[in-house]
Amino acid sequence: MALARPMRLLSLAVRLLLEPRRNIAVHSSDEPLPVVRIPRALQRRQQQRQSDRGSFSRPVLVRPGPLLVSARRPELNQPARLTLGRWECAPLASRGWKHRRSRLDHFSIERVQQETPALTNLSSRGSFVDLGLEPRVLLALQEAAPEIVRPTSVQSKTIPPVLRGRHLLCAAETGSGKTLSYLLPLFQRLLRGPGLDSRSSTAPRGLVLVPSRELAEQVQAVAQSLGRYLGLQVTELGGGLGMSKLKLQLCRLPSADVLVATPGALWKALKSQLVSLQHLSFLVLDEADTLLDESFLELVDYILGKSPIAESPAELEDPFNPKAQLVMVGATFPEGVNELLSKVTSPDSLTTVTSSGLHCIMPHVRQTFMRLKGAEKVTELVQILKQHDKANKTKASGTVLVFCNSSSTVNWLGYILDDHKIQHLRLQGQMPASMRAGIFQRFQKGSQDVLVCTDIASRGLDSIHVELVVNYDFPPTLQDYIHRAGRVGRVGSEVPGTVISFVTHPWDVSLVQKIELAARRRRSLPGLASSVKDPLPQQA
Repeated sequence: MALARPMRLLSLAVRLLLEPRRNIAVHSSDEPLPVVRIPRALQRRQQQRQSDRGSFSRPVLVRPGPLLVSARRPELNQPARLTLGRWECAPLASRGWKHRRSRLDHFSIERVQQETPALTNLSSRGSFVDLGLEPRVLLALQEAAPEIVRPTSVQSKTIPPVLRGRHLLCAAETGSGKTLSYLLPLFQRLLRGPGLDSRSSTAPRGLVLVPSRELAEQVQAVAQSLGRYLGLQVTELGGGLGMSKLKLQLCRLPSADVLVATPGALWKALKSQLVSLQHLSFLVLDEADTLLDESFLELVDYILGKSPIAESPAELEDPFNPKAQLVMVGATFPEGVNELLSKVTSPDSLTTVTSSGLHCIMPHVRQTFMRLKGAEKVTELVQILKQHDKANKTKASGTVLVFCNSSSTVNWLGYILDDHKIQHLRLQGQMPASMRAGIFQRFQKGSQDVLVCTDIASRGLDSIHVELVVNYDFPPTLQDYIHRAGRVGRVGSEVPGTVISFVTHPWDVSLVQKIELAARRRRSLPGLASSVKDPLPQQA
């Protein structure tokens, strides 16, 4: 019995070895091979990936050096010596930012030069004397601002045609010295006009129209510092006042030659016949792109209708019925600006002056873009402000501007900063006039290092002490981005400027991609080019 079992196992093994192995039979060459079918959706996805890889040009190998664009992913860096062609496809660092997985990605447009573009091409031999200004105006400038020795390139192009009596449209980058480019010819024209005994605050001979109270205060301060040495008086008429308070303010104003006003306040005064523009000889629209916008256009149209604007330079010298000279300045002039200008005067009667850096990314300011979720912005901002405060204790540094898109966000963010013991000032358009007055001046004088504000602080306000601009809310348009970024890196700035922008929404990403592409190609921002870049007309 014990031997029977091994014998049965042995016979079974022999039978298995001798039996043909059907599972491993070799197929003949004529038999068809099995077909594995790939789903069509997977095929299309693979083809799309291959086409995307083929659309990008291979990275150009260059020697190590400074960068124009530095990204978190080094393969997307662009050297400063490399400029992409107009039709060359660019591997954008922000390409996939509309996907939620791009959170915490970032890139920077680096600083490629140290000096402001307005001073880069300036000749060392250029001076205000060569521009045709009178000695007494030059002496007033020397006394009021001894640090200003040479004119900027914008001032060199702007002042001579204005002195010749031409209407002028000046479009130049922020911080290029546009305020002096119209104030100096304004004072020279008033000095050549009627005697000073005809001065009246209700019938000014010079008018500067600005879009905000803060800018009115700033222009009035600069103009008064010059007018003090010329025997000319400058007053300011701000908005936010009721009719009774406006009448009281006009009654208390001293006699003045130049009036700096906002459209709302001046419109009320003209409607009530508290102010007359019959004797006007010089009219300035500062930040003209904002004043010609829909929000101000109706008020500005009414004011221009009350102003005797000259049709030709000859009418400016008419002793019996002198007319006013028109000067418009701004940092951005979007497409379609000629349609707006046709409501003011004929575009053919304007001398146009533009700068080479108009609508371009500022090359002397570092600009960083951070892809964040909405809930992460507060933490990032608090960290940035605390790091700035820590650096300020070790060595003197500049101030910080934090921009929001709405007044409610300014108030809410202010409460958050209060909880973190971060001292700051707030400025937004819904503040009462009494509370809003003087806030930006306090910030300029250094009473606080942080100002949380809306876009009312982005138009024309001088901010040479600002070192950092934080876009807590990304601006809704490219024009707004240019104005916000223009608060740093201005002529006379004491510190190098930096801009940090928080990018949250898909529509923010679309604007960031336009900014990055313009920077990589070193071209102006899209959608802002207009006919203001026409060459200057020939002078007789």
